[in-house]
Amino acid sequence: MHKSASNNLDKMGLSLILQRSNAVWHFPVMIIASFLIFLLIIRLVIGKTKFNEKLKLVFILSFLVVAVGMLFGKYGAQAGLKWWIYYPVPMLMTVLLPPIILKMNTQKTILYLFLSFLSAPVIHAFFSFFLGWTEYMPFWNIPYMGEL
Repeated sequence: MHKSASNNLDKMGLSLILQRSNAVWHFPVMIIASFLIFLLIIRLVIGKTKFNEKLKLVFILSFLVVAVGMLFGKYGAQAGLKWWIYYPVPMLMTVLLPPIILKMNTQKTILYLFLSFLSAPVIHAFFSFFLGWTEYMPFWNIPYMGEL
C-alpha cells in the first residue's frame, strides 16, 4: 500500500476510535474547551491589563459560568428539571455575570455578548465535524468529516 494512503488510514482509524469510543469523557473535554474559549473571550473583551489585574476573579467567574453552568444544564436535564429551568439558568449566568462582575461598559458588554453567543455554535461545529461528538448542541446536526 502507498505510504500516504496508509497514513490516511491510520489517521481515520484514530479518528474513528475517538469518535466511537465511550462518550463519558466527551463532556469533561467539552468543559475544558469551553473554559479556554471563555477565557479567550474575556481576555479579548476586557484587555490584557485588566485581565491580568483580575486574573483570580476571571478564573472564579469562568469556573462558575462554564463548569457550573454546563454541569447544571446537563444534570438538571437528566434529573428531570423542566427545560425552562435547566436551559435558562446557565444562559443567564453566561449573559449576566461577566458584564456585572467585571464592570464592563456598554461597548464591551455588546462585544462580550456577541462573542459568547457565537462561541457555542463554533465549539459544537468543531467537535461535531472533526470528532463526530454531537452532544454539545444535539439539536444542530453537523456531519462528521469521516462520514463525508
